[in-house]
Amino acid sequence: MTKYNEQLTMLKDLTDAKGIPGNEREPREVMKKYISPFADEVSTDGIGSLIAKKSGEEGGPRVMVAGHLDEVGFMITQIDDKGFLKFQTVGGWWSQVMLAQRVTIVTNKGDITGVIGSKPPHILPPEARKKPVDIKDMFIDIGASSKEEAMEWGVTPGDMAVPYFEFTVMNNDKMLLAKAWDNRIGCAIAIDVLRHLKDQQHPNEVFGVGTVQEEVGLRGARTAAATVKPDIGIAVDVGIAGDTPGVTAKEASSKMGDGPQIILYDASMVGHKGLRDFITNIADEHGIPYQFDAIAGGGTDAGSIHLSATGAPSIAITVASRYIHSHAAMIHKDDYENAVNLIVEVIKKLDRDTVNSITFD
Repeated sequence: MTKYNEQLTMLKDLTDAKGIPGNEREPREVMKKYISPFADEVSTDGIGSLIAKKSGEEGGPRVMVAGHLDEVGFMITQIDDKGFLKFQTVGGWWSQVMLAQRVTIVTNKGDITGVIGSKPPHILPPEARKKPVDIKDMFIDIGASSKEEAMEWGVTPGDMAVPYFEFTVMNNDKMLLAKAWDNRIGCAIAIDVLRHLKDQQHPNEVFGVGTVQEEVGLRGARTAAATVKPDIGIAVDVGIAGDTPGVTAKEASSKMGDGPQIILYDASMVGHKGLRDFITNIADEHGIPYQFDAIAGGGTDAGSIHLSATGAPSIAITVASRYIHSHAAMIHKDDYENAVNLIVEVIKKLDRDTVNSITFD
């Protein structure tokens, strides 16, 4: 039995929380609990993003450090006459990681356990058995015998269903396995950045943010950035680890444990060159390891932050992860801690003159 310290307890609480896009209340409350002791004020924007402000120098540049609260999951859309649940994916899913997986349906009467099912292969023709099952042909089985029974248990269309997985410290205790690392690890980094700055002077105002609805189009970052009005944006998220069998260096070159990833390019943003160079110079100065990555598809909250108001130089700093957008993903604790250390050191140097030099680089 692993004895959880304060850090592991926070990570477990964050990843255990259930919250798909549009249903982030539970992870928001967890993040609020952990970040409030280090913030001067905590507020929520109109669609539910959490914004925790810590002032170093009043009137200094505004630095936004944002992870997203939501995780990929499912929404119940229909209950059929036999009590099986039809669902809509919320966020990106690969059909091959879904079948026979346990989920938790969150209802007004409490949580209900379900399992994702489909027509069994034993009754399919040989050719059909070789093909992945389409998501549209899947359903969730909660053991109900009728629509009426499912409704009596509290299930209604619109309820969220989330992957079920127990937070696990691996034999190598640097490796942590959990659901929803995408992107509760970003929320943890935002919390720990404010924790590290608690008794330190910094020449700026820092906003640790937990955004909503990132997985369906970077939506919460847009409204949170409109609220914060950042001069500098740092999105913290997960990236792709390339150190598993069959992955070539051309496809993904990052290795878990080799430091946070600095994202050069993704589908939502070209990383700001001046900010990128400033960050890597600080990392080199302090001996903090880092890796570069470029992702042709997908994006991060930096994609919305950098377009807020008249624009804010922004970058995405990510933690290499295995098996994201599935029931269980893995991260390396050193990458998480080095991401925190790097962002803290960057913030300490972001005075007004430095931000101006970055902005007009």
